[in-house]
Amino acid sequence: MPKPGDRRQFSILVARLHSRPIDLARPPWEAYIIEGLDNFESLPPGCFAMYMKIHHSAIDGATGNQIIEALHDLTPVPGSFSDEDEWEPEETPGNLSLLGHSYVGLLKQPSRVFTLLKHTYDSFNLPVEIGKQKEHMEDHGIKERTRFNHDVSPHRVFGGVPIELDRLKAIKNAIGNCTLNDVILSIASGALRCYLDDKDELPESPLIAGVPMSTRAPGDTDTSGGNAVSGMRISLRTDVDDPLIRLKKIHNDAIASKTYANAVGAQRLVDIAESIPSSITALGMRIMSATGLGANNPLVHVVVTNVPGVQVPLYMCGAKALRWLGAGVLIDGMGLFITINSYNGGLIIAFISDRKMMPDPEFFSECITKSFHELDNAALPVPAGAYPKTVRKIIRKKAPAKKTSKRVRKKATVKKVLVKKTPVKKSGKRDTGG
Repeated sequence: MPKPGDRRQFSILVARLHSRPIDLARPPWEAYIIEGLDNFESLPPGCFAMYMKIHHSAIDGATGNQIIEALHDLTPVPGSFSDEDEWEPEETPGNLSLLGHSYVGLLKQPSRVFTLLKHTYDSFNLPVEIGKQKEHMEDHGIKERTRFNHDVSPHRVFGGVPIELDRLKAIKNAIGNCTLNDVILSIASGALRCYLDDKDELPESPLIAGVPMSTRAPGDTDTSGGNAVSGMRISLRTDVDDPLIRLKKIHNDAIASKTYANAVGAQRLVDIAESIPSSITALGMRIMSATGLGANNPLVHVVVTNVPGVQVPLYMCGAKALRWLGAGVLIDGMGLFITINSYNGGLIIAFISDRKMMPDPEFFSECITKSFHELDNAALPVPAGAYPKTVRKIIRKKAPAKKTSKRVRKKATVKKVLVKKTPVKKSGKRDTGG
């Protein structure tokens, strides 16, 4: 990093590295060591960072966490490796081997398709209680697009805001009848409302978030990698000003959406997607890109994903890992991706966006901080002035001034100039002189 090595320069560097396409002629991952972070607030001088970029076809958030954990130690003393730990890659399969695997896969395909059809039919005959739950779901249709729902450029911006995990848990416990994920979604909602309102672009209809959900069974510790993730849509209720009411509405919609998604079967959705030949999938993506279907008909306004991490300190080569944050993938029609990573009692709300869509990432970071403190203050009221002045000044947008005509303003200015306090003599009589 060039001097002074602060957070802003780090964010710019990560945005540049993230914007470069992965070379698919090589293994689909890259890793960088970034040194010189000498002026990063709340971090000691001499810190270094590791930035990893792995193609989403190879991993999802859960397997990404497994990779990060495998690169770290549980103690400051690095572990030793024996000859048994040496790894050798598999041999590149030949054409006959590939043909044999494809043949076996095709033999299994008819029964697999039949099973999927049966599951799909069952999904249309949901139990009565689940059908009633679906009736309470918010409308997830995209009625208005935002600045983030257009074609993305090759350039990115990146940022992140650290928040104490214990404070978020305290908010959850104080409100009750909500989850930690609901609290995080509410903070993201407030940040989007603050940012778009500052641009005079806040839609009247609520924004819709795509929330990825793992399809792995509870306790599944498979370390073979891969991508086992589906998703659901949740209304962020950005049309609601009150942070507590907004959180409760988000919670109700999340419960209904998750109940319905589990009834349909997230794993079934993944199986259906994997049953479609890759050539057809690739052709469909090219058609969407060429015709602008993705940008003109977005399914969601923004993606918000929560990836829980380990809650014990980790070490790399003896250095303690202090922060852990992630960045997602942007596509046409979805130019903002918010990632929440928790680690060792801390949590960071990070975001990646298009530079044209978000020319002021520092202000969006301020909006995240403002949204958190609004919800925190509403759930756990504190005495006035308990927050530092820097936090109280985060609210950048002021109430619009009343519009007055030029004639009225001119008249008021003249009156202000003429009406002066006239000196009074000791006798109490007004001096009529000049």
